[in-house]
Amino acid sequence: MKSRASRGRRYKEEPHPTRTCYQRDRDRIVHSEAFRKLEYKTQVFIIFEGDYYRTRLTHTIEVAQIARTIGRSLMLNEDLIEAIALAHDLGHPPFGHAGEFALDHIMRSQNLRFNHNVHSFDIVTKLEKRYPDFDGLNLSKEVLVGILKHNTVYDVQGENDYDDFIDEGATLEAQVVDIADALAYLSHDIDDGLKSGCIREEDLMESKMWRRVYDEVGANLKIQDREMFKYQIIKILIDLQAKDFLAHSDEQIKQQNFCSVDDVKTLKTPILGFSPQMTEERDFLQSLLNDKVYHHFRVERMTTKGARILNDLFDVYQKNPGQLPYYIYKRKHSYSTAEKYKIICNYIASMTDRFAFDEHKKLFDPYRAV
Repeated sequence: MKSRASRGRRYKEEPHPTRTCYQRDRDRIVHSEAFRKLEYKTQVFIIFEGDYYRTRLTHTIEVAQIARTIGRSLMLNEDLIEAIALAHDLGHPPFGHAGEFALDHIMRSQNLRFNHNVHSFDIVTKLEKRYPDFDGLNLSKEVLVGILKHNTVYDVQGENDYDDFIDEGATLEAQVVDIADALAYLSHDIDDGLKSGCIREEDLMESKMWRRVYDEVGANLKIQDREMFKYQIIKILIDLQAKDFLAHSDEQIKQQNFCSVDDVKTLKTPILGFSPQMTEERDFLQSLLNDKVYHHFRVERMTTKGARILNDLFDVYQKNPGQLPYYIYKRKHSYSTAEKYKIICNYIASMTDRFAFDEHKKLFDPYRAV
């Protein structure tokens, strides 16, 4: 995707003299309020569990790094890749996917939905207010499509919410971000899972891919250091998956014989991906993580507590919106029930884990100062 071939922005702006449109998009995302808040949002383990575990921000940085490396190897547009990668999780609410499910369940009562891809899109097109002439960040349309159609095991596309993008296919750059996201959370959630004790090396030995890497590291590592051993395994796991993805995707690109970016966008399904063998091995390893880590009783307690906090906050605000800040809920404006729900949902989704915990204490602890 050439920067000069971009479909442009919703609101016309003069080109920058030294930066391409996608470089400007990346910079706007990094300087946004929503990006800063990712530092205190859950990836798997809520931040109060320890400083070691990945947050939504560190995960985002890891995805951007992996995606750029892959994109360079495939000779794609690294600036577009980085912009999509840095924005792909902006819409996550507090407490990870548990928070998303909680908000979605609440919104269904009004025949509405909450989808973090759609919310990421809303953040960069409406909710961030940094410019006098328009709401949002006014990002390039290719970045917007990459955000809205981000698609992994845990990310559902949201294109049906915006008719303008239904027939717009994802660029190869957007497909790379999807894969980098899946690659990062599989490998790094193993790291966090081992550190937490929720999964053991013995559990992972059921995986062919883990055993293969385990034997390779064991044969070459000279020192007996289990932490070093773990780091080396995670590093090689990432490298193994990236090499497979590059080899398989390169073949797929050659077979398609693309002549233009439009040829890519007309495809309804992604062409970039892992080989069938790697896909099978990744799926098995993912199922182990799902069983041993994501549904470990400690994680279940954390996520259930997080969902309970969001439900409590929503209930309090819905019954008395006067408890919302003035800039969130205009006192002289008359809102429908659906509009009120949307305002409350957006406000809660913007919270960090820490702020949601603190707000809950203020509202439910009779001895806590407001």
